[in-house]
Amino acid sequence: MAGTIAFIYGAMAYVIFLATFLYAIGFVGNLMISKSIDSPPEGPFVESLLVNIALLSLFAVQHSGMARQGFKKRWTKIIPRALERSTFVLISSLLLILLYSQWRPMTAIVWEVGNPAAQRVLEVLFWLGWLIALHSTFLIDHADLFGLKQVYLYARGREHLAAKFKMPELYQYVRHPIMMVFIIAFWATPVMTAGHLLFSLATTAYIFIGICLEERDLMNRFGEAYREYRRRVWMVLPLPRKK
Repeated sequence: MAGTIAFIYGAMAYVIFLATFLYAIGFVGNLMISKSIDSPPEGPFVESLLVNIALLSLFAVQHSGMARQGFKKRWTKIIPRALERSTFVLISSLLLILLYSQWRPMTAIVWEVGNPAAQRVLEVLFWLGWLIALHSTFLIDHADLFGLKQVYLYARGREHLAAKFKMPELYQYVRHPIMMVFIIAFWATPVMTAGHLLFSLATTAYIFIGICLEERDLMNRFGEAYREYRRRVWMVLPLPRKK
């Protein structure tokens, strides 16, 4: 019974994540949803700025803090280890929903691309960013990344084995392809408003901070194999391998 409940919990967390991921595309791109990054009404600038910074900071602190090994060790003394990843995914998703619902638009235009061909290029980059981000999760085990494998194995009474270090496909050319294409998707817009610029700046800064913290954990986990990978492959730019 405990295994079945855990699996239902993990599946529910995954469905909520998937909904927030799809909503993020419409939110950032101002596409097909009523509440997006630039949708009215617009409030006082300073109030909007402070609220948006608070929302972004709340997500960053939770997302980075719960991903650290020290937190995981303490957290798994409270909840079953099999539920740790699903709980992380669920709380991250709920905070994204909070951000979507409480975001304050700041619609002053910072820059605008008027050339139709350039607009199409930016639109293609936007969609490629989201598609490659999703594709990259399957390269490193989508089910494990979002907690489905852990709760499935727990429900079957089987042990979840730690993943081995590997460099599939895109990971041979850039260490963090998911983060690379998120940056592209966040910045690829023909109309950059003040609110969108704040979102892009904050998320880009957080991505680089998060990468530094994550790589510290990865070096502790995989040792010299990851250190060598780090010396040879660039962080977020798919440049030729370093000698």
